[in-house]
Amino acid sequence: MSPTEIIALVLAAAAAGAINAVAGGGTLVTFPVLLLFGTAPVVANATSTLALVLGTAGSIFSFRSRIAMVKPWLRRFLPVSLAGGLLGGILLTRTSNEFFAKLVPFLILFATLLFFAQGAFRQFAGFGEKHDGSLRHHHVRAAVVFQFAVAVYGGYFGAGIGILMLASLGFIGLRNIHEMNGLKTLLGSMINLVATIWFVAAGLIDWPRALIMTVGALGGYFLGAHFSQRIPQRAVRRLITTIGIIIAGLMFYKEFWR
Repeated sequence: MSPTEIIALVLAAAAAGAINAVAGGGTLVTFPVLLLFGTAPVVANATSTLALVLGTAGSIFSFRSRIAMVKPWLRRFLPVSLAGGLLGGILLTRTSNEFFAKLVPFLILFATLLFFAQGAFRQFAGFGEKHDGSLRHHHVRAAVVFQFAVAVYGGYFGAGIGILMLASLGFIGLRNIHEMNGLKTLLGSMINLVATIWFVAAGLIDWPRALIMTVGALGGYFLGAHFSQRIPQRAVRRLITTIGIIIAGLMFYKEFWR
């Protein structure tokens, strides 16, 4: 690898780590950079996933105090996240990327709009809490099923799973954006971890590039998670919405207009 490629991979991974710590979508930074330097698409996806899942440790450390507050939700969502992530990883090695690639921009845009309007929609539809403060069971069950679908997609490609999870968590009643980010970060790391284990077993990892990108991802995740908690919740929500719209726009352009 040339010095230019090394610097580009470190910077791309750092940017992706920071984006993932706030909302998700960092794969859309690392994946095209790997392609730019000649990495095969499936190997680029697997290598990017490995680098970002190792870098997640920095983000989880920054969110450690928030995660303790959402342990009940973690018990509900972790099993389906692990199962879905593994299934998605298996699908990547056995099917084409074309179908998911065309579906990605619609999923991200839809989830971003849901996240932006979640407060008004929750009041209109009666989602979230009852008058006595307890959660409606069918909403929780729907969220678990949705999380499994997100995990399958996350194991397969992964761009934007953070936004999808944040939208779902908002509809079941979670309101503290920093606690939601902590739960989203941990679940996303578990989805990517089981997919990564499958990618390693399948021999899809470009190890030199993966290790270089991990260095950047660690710094990006830690700084993104650390500073996002110092920003007012309204500002973080606006930032997440903006990131989601930008990611969706880039994906629409890539798939339909380029």
